[in-house]
Amino acid sequence: MTLRSRMVPVVLMALGTLALGTQAQVTPAAGLPVAPATMVLRNGSIVTADDARPTAEAIAINGDTVVALGTNAEISRYIGSGTEVIDLAGQMAMPGFIEGHGHFTGIGQAKLGLELMNTKSWEEIVAMVGEAAANARPGQWIVGRGWHQEKWTSTPTPNVEGFPTHASLDAVSPNNPVVLTHASGHASFANAKAMELSNVTAQTPNPRGGEVLKDTTGDPTGLMRETASGLIRRGTGQPPPTPEEREAEAERVVELANLEILSKGITTFEDAGSSFDAVERFKRMIDDGRLQARLWVMIRGGSPEALVQGRTIEYGNKHLTVRAIKITLDGALGSRGAWMLQPYSDMPGSSGLNTGDITRARETAQFAIDHGYQLCVHAIGDRANREVLDIFEETFKRNNRDGKELRWRIEHAQHIHRDDIPRFGQLGVIASMQAVHATSDAPYVLARLGDERAEEGAYVWQKLMKSGATVTNGTDAPVEDVDPIASYYAAVTRRLPDGTVFFGDQRMSRIEALKSYTLWPAYAGFEDSVKGSLAPGKLADITVLTKDITTVPDNEIRDAKVVLTIVGGKVVYRAR
Repeated sequence: MTLRSRMVPVVLMALGTLALGTQAQVTPAAGLPVAPATMVLRNGSIVTADDARPTAEAIAINGDTVVALGTNAEISRYIGSGTEVIDLAGQMAMPGFIEGHGHFTGIGQAKLGLELMNTKSWEEIVAMVGEAAANARPGQWIVGRGWHQEKWTSTPTPNVEGFPTHASLDAVSPNNPVVLTHASGHASFANAKAMELSNVTAQTPNPRGGEVLKDTTGDPTGLMRETASGLIRRGTGQPPPTPEEREAEAERVVELANLEILSKGITTFEDAGSSFDAVERFKRMIDDGRLQARLWVMIRGGSPEALVQGRTIEYGNKHLTVRAIKITLDGALGSRGAWMLQPYSDMPGSSGLNTGDITRARETAQFAIDHGYQLCVHAIGDRANREVLDIFEETFKRNNRDGKELRWRIEHAQHIHRDDIPRFGQLGVIASMQAVHATSDAPYVLARLGDERAEEGAYVWQKLMKSGATVTNGTDAPVEDVDPIASYYAAVTRRLPDGTVFFGDQRMSRIEALKSYTLWPAYAGFEDSVKGSLAPGKLADITVLTKDITTVPDNEIRDAKVVLTIVGGKVVYRAR
């Protein structure tokens, strides 16, 4: 249903009104005059994520701030001649979704190439590449992202470890280099032309933390696992773009990402790794009004001097914060790059890959303590999670610091040894997780880990919360679609497409799942005092949905659609 906005004039009480910018809470019994709100949402199912007042019918906003919640009658006092009134018509309003871990520019970049997330077979991908090659300039690179071999309906022939060989791509694109990034971002696949331009041959050694997959004759198959993806030098063999062209494309990427997340009801995006160059671009586009979503950014790379100078809190009226450092210790489960304590059940010769230097990680932890940064570490396998917990614990003790105050994070925390689960709560370490990964990965988790390891430590949300840990939600986009509804559904059902449930005892309640997408990621970014719930004095960041996802039957959750996205009291997305 399309929402209708209308201006509703009322006669204010004879006692007069307060100044427009004055905040006020609802005090129905007092009958005191209040300042007219700039916006009122009424006649809705408002779920606040605030335990002090969990639900309401209406909400009043002045400027970018919530001033009152209550019944329709209570909030009618805030309606003046200049108030924009939005009739929710029974639909749900909630705190704006906060994407707890994603790759902001990756979302925009994925839209500039072949989008492979929904492909069902390698043959389908080859056909897409062939079509792109037929329309490409000579020597133009063909790029794409989103494929996942575990989600194909059949195994390619020939294959090595279930991955295809490059000959099929060579046949449809002999003269155009091709590189296709795995959905996880932890592997890529190249054709012969791309490997030729990048000087990848049978003699190419594996880089640290990576592998060039080879066939029985020793020739590269085209699959580059983990850091080996960096061997493929995209753009080689064609004229380099001018600085102006490069900047125009970078800004286009930000615009596409901004539009995409707002359309999905996301008001704040916690970006899991950007450079300071990207941060400066974000600032310019915020200043120009071209970036309406709020960003909380983890910095990847950068000199110590740049990190000291670059820490930023609430830039652009709370639109940008840079207060975390991101490092990586292992890869992904799908590519068998997650670093495990024991070998993979379906590949006994491998325990995954350590992709980051442990000594450097310890040094970075100390730097973070010294300069007021949070530390966010990518760890998926149980070995990687243990190593991170050890580093955190050592650093906290050495500096006599309370981990709960520092709010350091493990990004993903997907597979944890049973002995390490309690340490999250004991140390105050935040488990920055993505519920949709559980149901997306489940079909191959049992094969990779076996039943016992999967049950005791795979996506154990309830076990972590019972330890006292904060668990946040997200999608890791563009690894998954950035849609919060799909991840919320996964959190409360753990139901797979075939109807089976993946260790259902770890499901979240409806309100737990809501908070994992609102209040808890706000806490994980030191922003819970200004966002994450709807309460007087907090930012008016609101998502309106067609259905109340906290009450509808499970099978109706995924039918909920975003109607409005409001950031700072302004409608920045409206469904057509």
